[in-house]
Amino acid sequence: MKGVKFDFRESQCGGAVKVRELRTEREGTSMEASPFQFSSSVSLPSSSSSSSSSSSSFLFIRKKPSFRICNVKRPMNFSVRASSSSSDSVVTLLDYGAGNVRSVRNAIKHLGFEIKDVQTPQDILNASRLIFPGVGAFAPAMDVLNNTGMAEALCAYIEKDHPFLGICLGLQLLFESSEENGPVKGLGLIPGTVGRFDSSKGFRVPHIGWNALQVTKDSEILDDVGNRHVYFVHSYRAMPSEHNKEWVSSTCNYGDKFIASIRRGNVHAVQFHPEKSGDVGLSVLRRFLNPKSNKTKKPGEGKASKLAQRVIACLDVRTNDNGDLVVTKGDQYDVRENTNEKEVRNLGKPVELAGQYYIDGADEVSFLNITGFRDFPLGDLPMLQVLRHASEKVFVPLTVGGGIRDFTDSTGRYYSSLEVASEYFRSGADKISIGSDAVYAAEEYLRTGVKTGKTSLEQISRVYGNQAVVVSIDPRRVYVKDPKDVQFKTVRVSSAGPNGEEFAWYQCTVNGGREGRPIGAYELAKAVEELGAGEILLNCIDCDGQGKGFDTDLVKLISDAVSIPVIASSGAGSVEHFSQVFTKTSASAALAAGIFHRKEVPIRSVKEHLLKEGIEVRI
Repeated sequence: MKGVKFDFRESQCGGAVKVRELRTEREGTSMEASPFQFSSSVSLPSSSSSSSSSSSSFLFIRKKPSFRICNVKRPMNFSVRASSSSSDSVVTLLDYGAGNVRSVRNAIKHLGFEIKDVQTPQDILNASRLIFPGVGAFAPAMDVLNNTGMAEALCAYIEKDHPFLGICLGLQLLFESSEENGPVKGLGLIPGTVGRFDSSKGFRVPHIGWNALQVTKDSEILDDVGNRHVYFVHSYRAMPSEHNKEWVSSTCNYGDKFIASIRRGNVHAVQFHPEKSGDVGLSVLRRFLNPKSNKTKKPGEGKASKLAQRVIACLDVRTNDNGDLVVTKGDQYDVRENTNEKEVRNLGKPVELAGQYYIDGADEVSFLNITGFRDFPLGDLPMLQVLRHASEKVFVPLTVGGGIRDFTDSTGRYYSSLEVASEYFRSGADKISIGSDAVYAAEEYLRTGVKTGKTSLEQISRVYGNQAVVVSIDPRRVYVKDPKDVQFKTVRVSSAGPNGEEFAWYQCTVNGGREGRPIGAYELAKAVEELGAGEILLNCIDCDGQGKGFDTDLVKLISDAVSIPVIASSGAGSVEHFSQVFTKTSASAALAAGIFHRKEVPIRSVKEHLLKEGIEVRI
C-alpha cells in the first residue's frame, strides 16, 4: 500500500470518529501506513456509526451455546471457511489503521514468526491464528470493522473456535457495548458492557502502569506469568458477572475487580499489553503462538500484588553541532557544556541507551525531542527512525514528546498536530507528550470556558483515547510573601525564598522554558485534564539537573489537584529522592535522566531501595 495513510475526521454521529483512506500527495513517501485496505466490494455507508440503532440485519451465531448474537451488520457476502494451508510460522494480524501496532509486529518477529496482514475479510477467515491488537477508542474501531465487513468475519472466525488473541481494545470489542463515546455496540460475543473506571473512589483514571493478575482458571497463555506485573493502559474496562464468568481467565484489582483476560477454547483476549510487558509479556505471546512448545523459559516468580510505582528513564534527544542525533541533558534546561566551545552534551546514542534501560529494568522509556526539526517533511523526521529502531528491542512503553503541533515544512506542506501524532504512533510510540501547544489550549479554554474540539489535545485524545496523551508541564517557582498577591494557586514552600518568602506559585513556560506564560501549573493541570489529557509529566526548571531531589511541594500540589496519573520529574540525584516523592506525594511515577545516563544511580538500585522501603515496584 505504497503512499497510503489513514486520516481521521470527526463524523456527524455524536462525536464518533471514522477512518477513511487517503492518498498522500507525494509518491514514495516514507510515512508509515496501515497495511489494511478497504475491499472494492465493500459499500461504505456515508454516516455509519457503531452506535446506530438502525441496523437492519445481524449475524446470528447459534452453533455453540457459549456464543451470543453478534451485534454486526452484514455489509457484504463471503464464504465462511478457514484455510489449513497457512504456514505454522505465519501469524495473521488485523491492523485497522490507528495507534501503535509496530510493537506487536516487532514482538511477533522477535519470537520468530512471520506476519500476514489482513487486507480483506476473507483473510480473517483463512487465518490459522489471528491477533487483533485493538488500539485507540471503541467507537472508531467498531466503525471501521462494521464498514469493511471485518466485524462479521471476526464473529465467524471466533465462532469456529480458531486461535484468536485480542489485546486491550481487542478484548473490549468482544463485549456487547461500551460507554466510551456511547453507548456503542460491540461485537456482542461476550455478555457485558465496557464502562469507565470510577475515579470518585480515589483511583486515578486512566489506569496506567504495571499491575498484578489474579488467575481464575487455566488459561494456558498465562502459565508463565506467575506473580509478576504486566502493563495496563486504559480508561475503560469490562466487569466480571454471572453472565460472563465462564469466559473470565484472570482479573485485576484497581478500585474494582475487572476482567484482565478471557479464554474460551482457542479464543483468548487480554486487557493488558503483552508486547509492552517485557519478558513476561513476550512469554504470553509465545504461549499463544506456539502452545505446544516446551522450550519456554519460565520467568522467575515475583511478588506482584497491586499497581506498582513506575521508574521511567528519559532521553532528551537533539542534534549536536555536527548534526548527529544524541542524548543530552540540561542544567536548568541549558544543554551545552560549560566550556569555551560550548558544545552540546553528548551522553550517548538514543536507540542504544533506550535498549540498555530496558535491560536495566526501566518501566517506561520517554524520548523528548528538543530540536525543532521544523523544516523536515513529516515522514523524514529523525525521531521517527529513533522510535522505529527503539521499538525493535524495547518491549516496555515508549513515549515521545516535542513538536506535537501543527506545522508547515520547507516545501509548504501543512501537517496537523493529529497527523504528526499519528505518525509517531505508527512509528512505535505508545504515548505522545504535548508541551507548549497544551499551554496555549489551556489558556484559551480558561479564557472562554469553551471546548472547541479543535486543539491538538482534544483531537488526539478523541481518536486515540486520553490514555495515549501526556501533557508536559515546565514551570518555574515564583516566590510571593502573601498568597493574595497573585491570582494563581500558591503553596507554602518547604524552603523559604531568597527574601524569606514562605509561598510560591509555579509559572508555566513554553518553548523549552524560555518564555513564561500567565498561567500557573495548578490551573494548567486542571484545564488539560478537562480537555482530555490522560497523564501529566511534571517538570521543574528550578530543580532540573541539580540532583537535590524532586520538588515535592509542586508534585503534591498537582497530584492532589487532578485525578489522572502524575509523573514527577526533575531533580533526582539519589535513590532516596525516589522514595521521598512516592511517600510525600501521590505521584504515580518518577522520571530521571542524567543520573541514569552518567550511571551515577542505576535503575536496579532505585528499585531495590524502593522495595526495602515497602513501595511496590516491578522487578
